[in-house]
Amino acid sequence: MSSATSSLRVAIGGDEAAYDLKEILIGYIRELGYEVEDFGTFNAQPVLYPDVAFEVATAIKEGRFDRAVLVCGTGIGVAISANKVPGIRAAQAHDTYSAAKARTSNNAQIVTLGSRVIGPELAKSIVATFLGSNFSGGNSELKIAKIDEYESRLNTP
Repeated sequence: MSSATSSLRVAIGGDEAAYDLKEILIGYIRELGYEVEDFGTFNAQPVLYPDVAFEVATAIKEGRFDRAVLVCGTGIGVAISANKVPGIRAAQAHDTYSAAKARTSNNAQIVTLGSRVIGPELAKSIVATFLGSNFSGGNSELKIAKIDEYESRLNTP
């Protein structure tokens, strides 16, 4: 397994449905050579995933972390929740192609995964792809700028 070429700061969090997957991914992200901080749940006890997703997304927005991984049963709820934080682009990915495109074309800062949808080995591949990909710019820059423009208009009083 190769070490990370740059030290990304990675936040991770999830609910009780994905606790086991989150724990596996924490170790794997460290194996890849990245810093990782766990935002919970810490003991597989029920939590409200929007709270965890909001905390992780806010940490990304504030610049405390470069990327994040959020997990729940389907990956849908945490994606919806994280995307409520202005400036955040969270993308659900259940294959490596989508994970790469989330970064290269959509400049997503957060990947979301469903523990009831994919297994640990595929999740590891998705996370490695997501963390190892960068925004490619090009025609995608105009699209991201348009998204940011809409978001700005909607969030301006």
